[in-house]
Amino acid sequence: MSAPETDTRLPHVPVLPAESLHWLLAGPGKLMIDGTFGAGGHSRLLLEQGANVFAVDQDPRALEAAQALEHEYGADRFRFEPGNFRDLGALVARAAAKGAPVADAPVLGLLLDLGVSSMQLDEGERGFAFRQDGPLDMRMSGSGPSAADIVAETEVEDLAALIYRYGEERHSRRIARAIVAERQVEPISTTARLADVVTRAYPGGSRRDHPARRTFQALRLFVNDELGALEQVLDDAGDVLAPGGRMVVLSYHSLEDRIVKHALRQDPRLEVLTRRPISATDEEITDNPRARSAKLRAAERVSL
Repeated sequence: MSAPETDTRLPHVPVLPAESLHWLLAGPGKLMIDGTFGAGGHSRLLLEQGANVFAVDQDPRALEAAQALEHEYGADRFRFEPGNFRDLGALVARAAAKGAPVADAPVLGLLLDLGVSSMQLDEGERGFAFRQDGPLDMRMSGSGPSAADIVAETEVEDLAALIYRYGEERHSRRIARAIVAERQVEPISTTARLADVVTRAYPGGSRRDHPARRTFQALRLFVNDELGALEQVLDDAGDVLAPGGRMVVLSYHSLEDRIVKHALRQDPRLEVLTRRPISATDEEITDNPRARSAKLRAAERVSL
């Protein structure tokens, strides 16, 4: 497969673009759902293949890119609904009730590009990135408790458990104790301060990743209940997809991939198409470093 050309107008490059189109069987007139719209990279690729797209995203900042695509392709081919993909069935029904043509047809494709988007990471004021200073926020929807609230209010044992469970961080207790000690001196309200606290608490020696990477991952997953939302949308996928429809999921760490693998295998409505996850080529990783940890799994809705 050769990768489709990437539109230089996009603020980010979609991950595994050719592979996603291949497994989705994207084509003219087919209705595809992009459950993680972001800046619209994958939606544009699907539209360029002639597919009609119903897109969802909980990030309010996705609306501008969505409006641009609707203006370019028309409301009969593209529709965006704000919301979390955990409510996918309800969002499709809501759009259909409004008379949206692209929400009133058999769904033949569902794409989920999980995790934090390049758009969110690149904006320091969103508080997702440990390499950029900004408010310690991490809320994709902009509502609910922020990461700063969690860091400020969670007891040390609960905080250690959170960092261990969602970040798979083996030094979670050490980091939690450091956070609790430091917050008593001065509130931890910025990404730079949290990254500094975690780095100073981390044991010495050589390491592959930034010391704060797993702690930031843990807080982001917890703040947005990402794993809970993933489990729910995977459970509902068999109801949303029409027989013969396909689902492609792109995950970026073992917690996500484990949930996806088990959900696809255990759902009798789905036939797994990828025995092993598909990874990006060295060439794509060079062009798009975000693809380094990506794993693609695909399944098809079968008739029962």
